[in-house]
Parts: sequence; structure tokens; C-alpha cells
Amino acid sequence: MDIDFQTSGVAADWMIFVAILLAIGIGIACFVIWLFMFRKTKKRRKRRDGHHHRKINPTLAQTGGLPPPRSPEEPPRGV
Repeated sequence: MDIDFQTSGVAADWMIFVAILLAIGIGIACFVIWLFMFRKTKKRRKRRDGHHHRKINPTLAQTGGLPPPRSPEEPPRGV
């Protein structure tokens, strides 16, 4: 069984073109397989439903608003 490959001409150009396309296709296929099978997936955090019990800072309306203005002669409280 003797197979004769042409080393020049249109048929040889097509063989090189097909070989390059085959190599690119195998590379893309390997990348896709790696992408879906071997790459670690991002873990999504589970959302907790128990966040409604958190305490929030009260608003000024809930605490009675701002204190009355202080006169310039009066020292600040806590000093």
C-alpha cells in the first residue's frame, strides 16, 4: 500500500489548509471542554431571609428631633 502525497500544487495547498483548520478546531474543542468540565464555578452566596431582625439607627423623627440651639456662652455638654 503506497500512498503518494503531493508536495506542491493546489492539492497540497488544500491539505495544508485542512490540517491548519483541524489543529485550530482541536484547540477550540479542548478549550471548550476545559471551560465546562474542569474550570471551577463561582459559588453563589445563599441569601439569608433572617435579616429583618437587625436593629437600625433611629431617625431624628423617632428620637424627637435635634436638641435646642445652644447659646455661645454655654459650654458644650459633657466637658
